[in-house]
Amino acid sequence: MTAPAPFRGVFAPTATPVRADLSPDVARWIDLCKQLLADGCHGLCPFGTTSEANSFSVEERMSLLTQLVESGVDPAVLMPGTGMCAIPDAVRLTRQAVDLGCSGVLMLPPFYYKGVSDEGIYAAIAEVIQQVGDERLRIYLYHIPPIAQVGFSLDLIGRLISDYPDTVVGLKDSSGDWNNLQAILTNFPGFATFSGSERFLLETMRLGGAGTISAMANIVPGVIRRLYDGWTGDDAEALQAEANQMRTALADFPMIPAVKGVIAHQHGDAEWRRVRPPLVALSDAQQAAMAARLGA
Repeated sequence: MTAPAPFRGVFAPTATPVRADLSPDVARWIDLCKQLLADGCHGLCPFGTTSEANSFSVEERMSLLTQLVESGVDPAVLMPGTGMCAIPDAVRLTRQAVDLGCSGVLMLPPFYYKGVSDEGIYAAIAEVIQQVGDERLRIYLYHIPPIAQVGFSLDLIGRLISDYPDTVVGLKDSSGDWNNLQAILTNFPGFATFSGSERFLLETMRLGGAGTISAMANIVPGVIRRLYDGWTGDDAEALQAEANQMRTALADFPMIPAVKGVIAHQHGDAEWRRVRPPLVALSDAQQAAMAARLGA
């Protein structure tokens, strides 16, 4: 078996549209996934934070992923989120992703209990690896303490890499803390480290990182791709400034409803504004204000 090369590039944690009854809108979702790949994304991370992953059941996520692959999207470019609070759920999602041919999975630590030890998080990740029991499995750790409130310390990352060097191959850092991201990049050269925001993409690449997995890739994939492709060029700083503009424009709005609001605006499709509770869609006034800001 030829092992998949570690992912590199621009990945979108794809937004998940829902119908009026809050069921997943599969057709709109698949259309978005294909459009993002056509517009510059190297790959997709279905069921990331921007995807509202933890608002969907295991069965819904498995059905969506199956239908995406059956629609013709190459599973080799997919890094679905499979981390769950319950180990059996994480195992089911992870095993399905491997069986479908996905080249990697993005794995949150179990996130309900706070203040848990590195030992406990290690045991949970190790248990998923052992129960899946497949040499094709490639895990990208998902570090997002602002939301999960638990994460992967440098010591824990090092231990997982040491014990599972062929399985734990990368990480997405969504700490929002450049010092933490810089420490990971510096301490683990060759580890496929992604910034969780395009704001850090240029500096991530300069320190040997793999790219970015960014909510903004749902709405400006081409802009971020230009930065990724041109990070060594003379205009790299200007490209980074251009990539920062959309996030700055959305800074005053709740991120996931805002991303869906922008997609609705871009596609002229108000159905995209809908989110699953407990999230709340932008109000008409917020949507209008955001559209005006985008126009400016």
